[in-house]
Amino acid sequence: MSSDPPDGPPPAPRASDAEREHAVAILRSGAEHGRLTFDELAKRTELAYGATTGTELQRLVADLPDTASESPVVAAPRKQRRWNVALLGSCDRRGRWRPAPHSIALSVMGGVKLDLRDATIDGDELVITAFAVMGGVDIVVPDGIDVDLSGFALMGGNDHRPGDAPVRPGTPLVRVRAWSLMGGVTVKARRANEAQPRIAAE
Repeated sequence: MSSDPPDGPPPAPRASDAEREHAVAILRSGAEHGRLTFDELAKRTELAYGATTGTELQRLVADLPDTASESPVVAAPRKQRRWNVALLGSCDRRGRWRPAPHSIALSVMGGVKLDLRDATIDGDELVITAFAVMGGVDIVVPDGIDVDLSGFALMGGNDHRPGDAPVRPGTPLVRVRAWSLMGGVTVKARRANEAQPRIAAE
């Protein structure tokens, strides 16, 4: 039997649970600082928890600073509550935007659409309070994001339509409080390349 070492480079060291959690912490910080969108955070977090080597983890965070070694940054005060209102019209939020930690969507005989896939999210939870009065509120989240839908509907409906991907651990929770009167609030999971849904009132 030959005692020669095996051909090729040595295998990369396997990643530990602590290394995976550290990589996810870097990803979360990157999202909070606006370096990653909500959809990018969800996808990279899933890959981080599934990584088997340190090299895979390094690739996922290579374009992000390790904030554990950075000096604290004092952020400018931000509004904790923000309204998105459609009265006999429409309100459409999409692309690169930053929702307030507690956002309010009000639709009266109109339509509000909040697409969170390219949004930047602060913290562990985003709360959206949605009121639909003879109108509709559509909320789009990245596929694989955990959603908690609660509320009440009278002569209307509140609906959550999850996607195909399982809930990705380590990503923020989207909590939707829906109140509908002859209208509807719909939360839909969509991949980044999927077309945006039509407003429920249309």
